[in-house]
Amino acid sequence: MKVFDKLLNWYLSMNALPYWVILAIDIAICYFSGIFVFWLYYHGAVSPEHIVLLTKTIFMYMIFNLIGFRIFRTYSGIIRYSSFIDLQRVVLAMFLSLIVAEVMHYIVYHWNLEFVRLQGRQIAAMYLVATIGMMAFRILTKSLYDVLFTTDKSIRTLIYGVKDGGVGLAKNIRTDKPRKFLLKGFIAHDPSIKGKMLMGEKIYLVDDNLAEHIKSLKIKAVLISPLQNERFRNDTKLQDILLTLGVQIFMSSAEKEWTQNDDYTKVQLKEISIEDLLPRDQINVDMDSIGNLLRDKKIMITGSAGSIGSELVRQIAIYKPAALILIDQAETPQHNIRLMMQFEWPDIKAHTIVSSISNADRMEKIFQTYKPDYVFHAAAYKHVPMMENNPSESVQNNIWGTKVIADLSVKYGVKKFVMVSTDKAVNPTNVMGCSKRICEIYCQSLNKMINEQANGKPETQFVTTRFGNVLGSNGSVIPLFEKQIKAGGPVTVTDPNIIRFFMLIPEACKLVLEAGTHGSGGEIFVFDMGKPVRIADLAKRMIKLSGAENVEIKYTGLRAGEKLYEEVLSTTENTLPSFHEKIRIAEVREYDYNEVNKQIESLIALSHSYNDMAIVEKMKEIVPEYVSNNSKYSVLDK
Repeated sequence: MKVFDKLLNWYLSMNALPYWVILAIDIAICYFSGIFVFWLYYHGAVSPEHIVLLTKTIFMYMIFNLIGFRIFRTYSGIIRYSSFIDLQRVVLAMFLSLIVAEVMHYIVYHWNLEFVRLQGRQIAAMYLVATIGMMAFRILTKSLYDVLFTTDKSIRTLIYGVKDGGVGLAKNIRTDKPRKFLLKGFIAHDPSIKGKMLMGEKIYLVDDNLAEHIKSLKIKAVLISPLQNERFRNDTKLQDILLTLGVQIFMSSAEKEWTQNDDYTKVQLKEISIEDLLPRDQINVDMDSIGNLLRDKKIMITGSAGSIGSELVRQIAIYKPAALILIDQAETPQHNIRLMMQFEWPDIKAHTIVSSISNADRMEKIFQTYKPDYVFHAAAYKHVPMMENNPSESVQNNIWGTKVIADLSVKYGVKKFVMVSTDKAVNPTNVMGCSKRICEIYCQSLNKMINEQANGKPETQFVTTRFGNVLGSNGSVIPLFEKQIKAGGPVTVTDPNIIRFFMLIPEACKLVLEAGTHGSGGEIFVFDMGKPVRIADLAKRMIKLSGAENVEIKYTGLRAGEKLYEEVLSTTENTLPSFHEKIRIAEVREYDYNEVNKQIESLIALSHSYNDMAIVEKMKEIVPEYVSNNSKYSVLDK
């Protein structure tokens, strides 16, 4: 038995049988089909003395077979991967050969040649039997391959999706060697296909006792069709069923799922993380048009070592800017950016500078030296609790730093200044959010002032982009939950009703580039963040996904300055449409530059007193809608 298994393994494991071997097998099948048909019609005639003449006759007709084989290339496929298309080619090849043989039969019949004279129906029967034999050979080979490489370790699997993506995925897993997944059916929503078969396996509906079917079939994994990723993310009912039953879920990787590749048999799968389950929509951005604007330009990125800044570096570097001026005060992360540029984009002039944006003298020298065309300003202190305890730093870094970079952009003729803001700047309830709102006010008022001075044609345009949390950013709640789950809990959530918006870092940066390069100046662009996520539900799903047991969720109460929900002003009532469906323009109050500048200068001077109450009181004066929440500064609102 081991010898037989080794022989099968040798035969089936070849990258592809040489075409002449397949051709030889097909010829042998055609030959024995002729012998079989002749035997059916003339039992006694198949004898040793007649076999030579019969062989000559069959091989004469074999010449016509070769015409069909060559035209339809029946021998070029990999037999163990045979599909309906391969069988179809066999049928078409033999049908064509039969027509040629029947025509030639009546021509050759009148020649005085030494061969067995067959009737038309006998020739048709010979070709029919040969066709069946060739198809059976391919099906048998594929079946043997399937049996041989399906092991006890193969994971019993369902595929979510029944169209091209699901079928392509099924073909993909059936060609694996050794077979990792054993296909046992498909999952769909359409009631009209309930109970039907696809690729020999049954289709099950989500709403038809799916949990019981999964248990009875002993399903251990579900693969998500690339065409169904978005629907699956929004199908919390199905997610809960699978997570509760401990079923592994596999999806195509995020960076591949929205490409234009229609070959679903080559999808790369990975086991899901919690980020894959968060609902989000496809974001289409014309990156080539953005690249045309940035190509051969000198681009400055502040906060270049941060989550957003580093992704902007990656996306912009693709388009070969003349130079990148990268500024960050975090030495080690900035060193990593330098190494990334050296290894991945060695041809781009990348100046990695360690400095604080609040160092006005240093920033002046940098602008004077490099004279950037575009500035993407992503540097900021962003952690709400930290800034609540350190308002002076929030003012000196976020507000003063932004003012320094903005003023220098005007002085040195930067074409476009793009500031990365936050949803926490909308009706702020904390110091960090208010500091970013003041940055927005300053940039917008500065843009208005220089626009008026230049009669509508300013040299520098200021654009602000505002969005919520990005997945995988430094300090994100998801890594914290993962760490707590690994430690056995508890997982700490501030409030059972707290919700947040989430977006992938690459998607957010694409929208920053789109808004920044296409904005005309003075706008505050608001990103459509999709559906909000309840943080408590996020924690529960992460616990289920980890497979950990007895991990509790502990509610700790809102932190100082924290909101139950964030606002991004993305409703149609207070925003206007823009050039992109995912980007809207916030309708906000406009400020006079001179008044704003005076107020900010006063705030910056006050920040050096390090008197928290006085600093925050001044911030509330500049931003009247700033009302502290769960904070010591709430007394200033009374």
